[in-house]
Amino acid sequence: MRTMTAKDLKNHTGEAMRTVSKGEKVVVTLRGRPFALISPVTSALLEKVSMRLPEEAWKDIETTLRKTKPKFKNFREAMNWTRKR
Repeated sequence: MRTMTAKDLKNHTGEAMRTVSKGEKVVVTLRGRPFALISPVTSALLEKVSMRLPEEAWKDIETTLRKTKPKFKNFREAMNWTRKR
């Protein structure tokens, strides 16, 4: 397992990705403390997360939008409402 600071990750992202592509994990630290873990994706994790193609996700979004009634008649009305808050 490799450790990198957040700054090192920013400046050497490719190096971190190569490490992960070899099957290793990278711990990212922020201000000296562990902050994130970058690890290879396993097929079991992919099934659990159930990642979908953007086209499939948009179909669900559009279906949901068709079923809902908009709160505002138009964009201007929505903008006026947000400015009054």
